[in-house]
Amino acid sequence: MIYTLRHRTAYRYGRPVRFARCSLRLKPQTGEGQTVLSSTVTVTPSPASAVTRRDYFGIETLGLTLDAPHTEFSVEALSRVEVARPPPPPPESGPDWEAVRAAVVAGRALGPDAPVHFLFPSARVPLVPEIADYARASFPPGRSAYGGALDLMHRIRADFRFDARATTVHTPVSEAFALRAGVCQDFAHVMIAGLRGLGLPAAYVSGYLRTTPPPGRPRLRGADASHAWVAVWCGQGWMGLDPTNAAPVQDDHIVVARGRDYGDVAPIDGIVSGSGPQRLRVEVDVIPEDEGNGPLAEPALALAR
Repeated sequence: MIYTLRHRTAYRYGRPVRFARCSLRLKPQTGEGQTVLSSTVTVTPSPASAVTRRDYFGIETLGLTLDAPHTEFSVEALSRVEVARPPPPPPESGPDWEAVRAAVVAGRALGPDAPVHFLFPSARVPLVPEIADYARASFPPGRSAYGGALDLMHRIRADFRFDARATTVHTPVSEAFALRAGVCQDFAHVMIAGLRGLGLPAAYVSGYLRTTPPPGRPRLRGADASHAWVAVWCGQGWMGLDPTNAAPVQDDHIVVARGRDYGDVAPIDGIVSGSGPQRLRVEVDVIPEDEGNGPLAEPALALAR
């Protein structure tokens, strides 16, 4: 499957911003079943400097500096990505979770993909005993690591309510767990905290998910959204699991970045020097090539938090 991805972020400031510095993580990754065919980023107004680098985990980051007063700032990323992943393995395949835990602790690999980097607490995913206890019910002795992770994914989907008003981007994972509500970021953080609490490495993955409009309805421009899920180390490689939708990651998911938590992979972050309110508008389109790239219907409203 080949997708065209469009991700536009626009800020409007109540008063001129005189200086801004930000980091963009918007280019999809090549590897693990997907290939980036093309990718461009357009920034308005033009930055004073733009430097591309890769962090330790291989995430390509574009660092921008704007030093002229401006009241609007927009970023549009346009990519074309081919995705062709193998089907997920049988639910109870692979080594048992106790063996995976022991092998990770004994391992000596320290490369960017080494599971040990995703074993310990991180800034947004501390170890929370209550979440570890919740996850433990999915991992009886001798069960495969993959089978237990699948079960945990399904339990989170069943026990938690998707509610965009329940949390914010800064809500602690312990609070989202207590509420049993939140968005994909919260579902992923809860699952990661549970897996790490049992000694299993788990990573936060940001990207996009293909959505399908209702039958007979046009695809709305900008009505898709960025998405987040989990990659768990099951002893024989990283396996992607989506607790928001209770589904293994397949060809409907497009990976942009993988890190320890949301803080490593935020699409845009940074600082601005100014005062006054700001408004944010985000539009995302995930268009399969077999649907064509014709005109899209305009939504009534497309705001994101």
